[in-house]
Amino acid sequence: MYQPFIGRKEELDALEKLYETEGFQMMVVYGRRRIGKSTLLSHFIRGKKAIFYTAARNGLQRNLQLLSRRVLDVLAPDLNTLTFSTYEELFAFLSNKCQEERIIFIIDEFPYLAEQAPELLSILQKYIDTEWMQGNMYLILCGSSISFMEEEVLSEKSPLFGRRTAQLQVKPFSYREAADFVPSYTPAEKAVCYGITGGVAKYLSLLRDTKSLDENIVSLFFAKTGYMYEEPSNLLAQEFRNITTYNAIIEAIASGQTKQNAIADLTHLEPSTTSHAIQNLIKTGILKKEYAITDERNKRKVRYTFADYMFRFWYRFLPNGIDAIELGHGDAYYQHVVKPSISDYMGDVFEDMCRHYTLYMGLTGNLPCMITRVGKWWGTDPRKKEETDIDVVGLDTIKKEAILGECKFKNERLDKSVYEALRNRTGLIDHHYRTVQYLLFSKSGFSDWILTHQKEEAIMPIDLMQMYTSH
Repeated sequence: MYQPFIGRKEELDALEKLYETEGFQMMVVYGRRRIGKSTLLSHFIRGKKAIFYTAARNGLQRNLQLLSRRVLDVLAPDLNTLTFSTYEELFAFLSNKCQEERIIFIIDEFPYLAEQAPELLSILQKYIDTEWMQGNMYLILCGSSISFMEEEVLSEKSPLFGRRTAQLQVKPFSYREAADFVPSYTPAEKAVCYGITGGVAKYLSLLRDTKSLDENIVSLFFAKTGYMYEEPSNLLAQEFRNITTYNAIIEAIASGQTKQNAIADLTHLEPSTTSHAIQNLIKTGILKKEYAITDERNKRKVRYTFADYMFRFWYRFLPNGIDAIELGHGDAYYQHVVKPSISDYMGDVFEDMCRHYTLYMGLTGNLPCMITRVGKWWGTDPRKKEETDIDVVGLDTIKKEAILGECKFKNERLDKSVYEALRNRTGLIDHHYRTVQYLLFSKSGFSDWILTHQKEEAIMPIDLMQMYTSH
């Protein structure tokens, strides 16, 4: 089925701006696997003279042979049966051609090529400095290994340091952008689609709003032939050698452990091994390190959680359903075990959506103060001597004003008790901030009391429909 190109206007504008700038340009494009980098670049080069080569782990000479063919197909079709003997010979050929016309030269999955030939970075540096800089080439190096692209291409130690004109990290779609993949769904269904894909372009492109949400989830996750059924293990195998260690850590976090020591205890791994693996999972975009907003210096409040919602959904529900899926009963497992827990699962996802919405509204002047920072606060309530949290904390760091929010993704109207509980936690954040507004986010609307008291109590009730339609 044909899938139209969706979104990425800012990214396309950035690529186009460099293309229209005369002289040598170099863009570094990177982002996790399946995020849509190749699709973005393919869309960008439509109607332009471009060499687009995707490197593979199949040997240096084989890559040279295939790259030679791509270069000659575009620039000298009558010679496309030839193969350059070295990369330097190929780059020298490009040097001559880019003096004559604008040429886009894209190497996708660049880390695969550079890992097989570390000297390639220095060879590229040489040609950029001595020949391409005087030509009209637009070089784009693209890669899925975020750590490699940041450390070996963008960092000061790289031979290519200082040669790039710009860099572009392609990130997951926001919840609002992700909704464009399933336009006919209800806001609640769109939110769940975001919650199971994390805004990753490839996963979103597999959804069909001509099918029910349940049908989409079952066919993708809970069937042996489903694309997502083995996706986490496939991704981990591409990134890491010992996936057993990484699997154990992800499972521990999915079970509710968020502290490094607790994760090490549960997995029986050495603290140093745990720390190293967690850092690698952060670099690949699977996990993230969180701090309680306004209390970032308190290292005891550091916690690790999922940055990638596909991994979060998979490890929350799939491990206990493998046997059922293998026996062909994935649909029954989904209906009886997973579906009743979707609203609970969506709690953290919805909070993240609400924080995104708060920042957007604050920056666009739709809140009482200019919100430039948004996060979550958690800690001990000294009055009750118990752990508590505040889902949304938006800060105006200039005027020292704060906006607090509570989020409920439930099939019931949000009522007065939720507001009162939030108001009672007002004094828990940094005392330098004065709270000026309470945001109440609800999947299922609000009680009459909330709606009739919103002005006098400084309440702003926000439902899912508003979150998808406010501009």
